[in-house]
Amino acid sequence: LRRELGVFGATFLGLGSILGTGVFVSLGLVAGIAYGWTPWVVLAAAGVATCNALSSAQLAAAHPQSGGTYEYGYRLIHPLAGFTAGWMFLCAKSASAATAALGVSAYLLHGLGLSTGDARILLASGVVVLLTALVASGLRRSSDANVVVVTITLLALLAFVAFGSVALFGREPSLASVLRQTPQDLAWSQLLQATALMFVAYTGYGRVATLGEEVREPRKNIPRAIILTLVVSSLVYLLVSVVALWAFGGSRNLASTAESGALLAEVSRSFGYSFLPALLSVGAITAMIGVLLNLLLGLSRVLLAMGRRSDMPGFVAQIHEGNSSPVAAVVVVGVIVLGLTLMGSIKTAWSFSAFTVLVYYAITNLAALRLPKEDRLYPRLWSICGLVSCLLLAFWVDRTVWLAGLGVLSVGWIWFAVRRSRL
Repeated sequence: LRRELGVFGATFLGLGSILGTGVFVSLGLVAGIAYGWTPWVVLAAAGVATCNALSSAQLAAAHPQSGGTYEYGYRLIHPLAGFTAGWMFLCAKSASAATAALGVSAYLLHGLGLSTGDARILLASGVVVLLTALVASGLRRSSDANVVVVTITLLALLAFVAFGSVALFGREPSLASVLRQTPQDLAWSQLLQATALMFVAYTGYGRVATLGEEVREPRKNIPRAIILTLVVSSLVYLLVSVVALWAFGGSRNLASTAESGALLAEVSRSFGYSFLPALLSVGAITAMIGVLLNLLLGLSRVLLAMGRRSDMPGFVAQIHEGNSSPVAAVVVVGVIVLGLTLMGSIKTAWSFSAFTVLVYYAITNLAALRLPKEDRLYPRLWSICGLVSCLLLAFWVDRTVWLAGLGVLSVGWIWFAVRRSRL
């Protein structure tokens, strides 16, 4: 694959992967659990993400190939660990991609004043097909389109924070009283569940590592892009969560609105600016288009890497000579995401993604601990903290979800054993 990305392009791909379902959906789900503790959950998830990001950065700098943790697991731990990472990444991010597609259609229909339901699923399916075609056309076009959608998204979110702060200043309840609104029966298990759901909202930085084979000067540019992505996204999440909580008075309405798929547009209606809900709807649509586009990029590169090692059928490893794109892998990923989109449930897809992506990053941290001293950029303590955090949080999502995740993992291991026996 061609090395076409610098720090700017790689950072925007990371932001495009993060600033979508995380800020427009996940924050509402988290607030419905944590109430006034939501900003602290945002910061706790950012801490976990930082540990994982530093592990990903040094691994990608040392091994700048497509595939991310799939490659690192193979090289540094064991082929089964690498396969497990790749398999769980495909499961996790396919579910996240379906969530993004459903989010796009929900906000678009909401902005047009139309009902959701079956129309949301049909429109989401059309979005998946169109973006699959764009990603198959090559990285340069995808990167250019991503810069546009991320810029629009950032402008919309900054407008939400600025106009919201002005509108809410001096209103009752005050921000301080809202942040103190925490139910007496709030348990640590709920905070851990909220942190697990919020962590998924940060993991788009991994897209920079997954596309490592296409980044110029990877040892210098990949760590810079990952750290920049995490810093910007953390600030955005924190500011948006505080303003949204303030507007809703810390009530459970935040969760129900998020599940309906139009969180920030609904919140902004209380600010008194007629243009703001429409702007937030546009920002949400571009944000989740960006997430879906970047997930299709990342998923196809992992599938490409798995095809190269014969863990997946060999045809997905073919690269189109004209645009240097793994077209077959992109199409297969598009079909998988389309199937998950037809399920139609945002919360189920997001929770499933939380469990599987935590398993993926546990392997990332374990691989980072196996790096030789000369390849290590940061102290081992970061990777140890990341590993422990991921294993702890993975089993605090809904029980039925992590049981389903273990079932999917078992299916993957059976596939791995069968493929290996035939080689």
